[in-house]
Amino acid sequence: MDIVSTPAEPQNLQVADAAPPPPAPAVIKREDYLPPAWLVPEITLDFRLGLEETRVASVLQVRRNPAGNGTDTLRLNGDQIAPASVKVDGVAIEDWRLDGPDLLVPLTGEAHEVAIETIVNPAANSQLMGLYASNGMLCTQCEAEGFRRITFFPDRPDVLSTYTVRMSGPKAAFPILLANGNCTASGEGEDGTHWAEWHDPWPKPSYLFALVAGDLVANNAHFTTMGGREVELNIWVRPGDEGRTQHAMDSLINSMKWDEEAFGREYDLDLFNIVAVSDFNMGAMENKGLNVFNTRYVLADPETATDGDYDAVEGVIGHEYFHNWSGNRVTCRDWFQLSLKEGFTVLRDQLFSAAMGSEAVKRIEDVRILRSAQFPEDSGPLAHPIRPDSYQEISNFYTATVYNKGAEVIRMMRTMAGPDVFRKGTDLYFDRHDGEAATCEDFVTSIEEGTGLDLAQFRQWYSQAGTPQLEVELVHEGTQARLTLTQLVPPTPGQPTKAPMPIPLRVALFDRASGRHDGEQLIVLDKVSDTFVFDGFASAPVISINRGFSAPVSIQFERDPDDLVFLAAHDDDPFARYEATQSLVVQHLVAAVGGSLSDAQHRAGRAAIGEAFSAVLTDPALDDLMRGELMILPAGSYLAEQFALADPARIQDEREALKAWLGTECMAALTALHDRAVAVPYGRDAAARGARKIKTGALTFIAAADPAEGARRAIAQYRAADNMTDRQGAVMVLASLDAPEREEALADFRQRYEGNALVIDKWFSLQAGSLHPRVLEHIRSLANHPDFALTNPNRARSLYMAAAVNPVAFHDASGEGYRLIGDLIRRLDPINPQTAARFVPALGRWRRIEPVRAALMRAELERIAAEPSLSRDVREQVSKSLG
Repeated sequence: MDIVSTPAEPQNLQVADAAPPPPAPAVIKREDYLPPAWLVPEITLDFRLGLEETRVASVLQVRRNPAGNGTDTLRLNGDQIAPASVKVDGVAIEDWRLDGPDLLVPLTGEAHEVAIETIVNPAANSQLMGLYASNGMLCTQCEAEGFRRITFFPDRPDVLSTYTVRMSGPKAAFPILLANGNCTASGEGEDGTHWAEWHDPWPKPSYLFALVAGDLVANNAHFTTMGGREVELNIWVRPGDEGRTQHAMDSLINSMKWDEEAFGREYDLDLFNIVAVSDFNMGAMENKGLNVFNTRYVLADPETATDGDYDAVEGVIGHEYFHNWSGNRVTCRDWFQLSLKEGFTVLRDQLFSAAMGSEAVKRIEDVRILRSAQFPEDSGPLAHPIRPDSYQEISNFYTATVYNKGAEVIRMMRTMAGPDVFRKGTDLYFDRHDGEAATCEDFVTSIEEGTGLDLAQFRQWYSQAGTPQLEVELVHEGTQARLTLTQLVPPTPGQPTKAPMPIPLRVALFDRASGRHDGEQLIVLDKVSDTFVFDGFASAPVISINRGFSAPVSIQFERDPDDLVFLAAHDDDPFARYEATQSLVVQHLVAAVGGSLSDAQHRAGRAAIGEAFSAVLTDPALDDLMRGELMILPAGSYLAEQFALADPARIQDEREALKAWLGTECMAALTALHDRAVAVPYGRDAAARGARKIKTGALTFIAAADPAEGARRAIAQYRAADNMTDRQGAVMVLASLDAPEREEALADFRQRYEGNALVIDKWFSLQAGSLHPRVLEHIRSLANHPDFALTNPNRARSLYMAAAVNPVAFHDASGEGYRLIGDLIRRLDPINPQTAARFVPALGRWRRIEPVRAALMRAELERIAAEPSLSRDVREQVSKSLG
């Protein structure tokens, strides 16, 4: 995730006023991996802290690696730092040199002590990588390559070291001093300073190093592990925020207990610290024993956090804690193996969240994210396997493919083995590779040997990009049902042809008369095409396929709407029931957008959807959390994936028209549902959470059908709200309406939460994500608002990422939405390249968009590419998007 500045080439002497083209970033290839020439078993760091100047003295105990290349040169990575002094075995040397940003130190023999002093300016570090300042405190972010911005080091994940850290600085500015591991000593210094020493006994790569110094208070608790270890738990926040940390603490304790029960993993230190930071590029970081979090994934109370925020806190707390084993104790050999830790840990946090709440709802939420974020990635210019083969900037591979698809690939192994047998494979993996830097192949081999599965062909999932497309045909003859499946893995950049992959599918065949099936089966398609025969069906069955979303594939199956209505009413697999409802809508909207429906077919399609939707609203057997999921229409981004060339405006128009039609047809049921939900008092139990979900869900359809009634109910919901879920839901509906109630709610919302950064982020997002006809005008105004700051990643994302995923704003026919994001990328890149690069993929989808808009999107990419000093992050994304 780090940014390495590339030095400019010499000026062209023949054309003195022409700026030289930037050198092409080096392509790093997985096949070129070589073991490190030198190892660093131990490192000692001494920080003399200051916001504008921090002096870092590092002492590296280096040892020649027998598996290395035998070089007598120690290469230590650096980035925008210079050595103030270099010593070898206590003696200052002069024959060191810089090779670009790296420090080269000549060494002979087998082992040495190398001491280096550097000086950094945390306050000037707008990239938020390495050591930086955030509202008066100091903190670090070192994944992937941020440690080299602090001191010179072989900054790669396969160099594991034990760390001893000493920090000293003014006590008034930095009363709390934290680092990895356990605090071994502390004391008072001279002139108002103090110091603390920390030691982490577990060898770790440099990307897991962490330091925090600032004015913080802690919510404190304890946990006793299954082995009897007493662990002190602290969640550190700024004074005044401690009252919003209890949910995070509960989530941490639940995570520790669940990981013991589900995976047999016990915590291994006497202390576990979490620190909430307001300036942070990512969601959180799993540094050993000292997790650093974006404040949005720590702070939560009913007044300021929605139910979705509560779920996100729980999931991210769990994710980072689970990394203690799947990422820290067993880490990555190199960054091509990123999914080794991230895909596996995403699966673990998904299973944890499912265990803490509704397994069915959690699965639907996970698949919705996959389809809206990863499927488009898989079909675009930035498609890559979950284990990439090359990169120019590693921060560009922190993607939905590596994380979410990576989790789905491991989930497939779990599905094929069964949960209990899969656990044997993970136990073997942890036991075999504890304390090592491992590879994806090591993981698959452990699962293979631990479960007895043959995963030779399954390894294709790690090396091939693209979402498999599965064609389905079901034929009934006599008493047999013949299911023919054909797979196609589409071409992706660099991979024009693909081998067939094993696709595990959970299926059930329903008897139409009884509404029941005789049991679920797991079938595996491991050829281009295969036929599966099922006996004992006197009449044609209705098939439920890919139940539980057992494989991350796109199913091409033109189904009779009656079959989908049947499954929406009778399927006993919650995800399959959801899928039937979604498929009913997708089939109709795709045909409507494509212009292939007659008026009679259009009416019939809507009638089928209305029948299924009405059943969802009134079925007493459904709990409201599940009901709320079934009420959500397919996302526009997922609908766009159904077209070779998508027309975003047509998709949006048809989707909104269907929403308004459903609101009109089901108005009585929707208003009754809203009235029922309004009467349910606030609580954190499933019933109360479900009531809040359907309350706003019903409101969206009511407002689409009758804006005046929607505005009346929304402002009443806002005024009566005693929690953020209801309040934000009401503002979300009002933000899209051209009604006086809109201004009242938005003005009150900002005034009510003035000074609360996380809630003001919501205020920006709600307006930028609205369907209001003047949304672009609103976004431009918000960009000049006194509360807006481009330097804060949360605030920048709250406005501009909401705009980038808003089809009304982003795909405006004028091209203004594209210019908005293009201008943002150019302004943000010099400040924070990592955050800027995350906006490029929205423009990079131009090849899948109708020609007029595609030309406008491409033009924006070309304008960005013409910038003379783009970061590696942005340049790689743009060049791939244009190439």
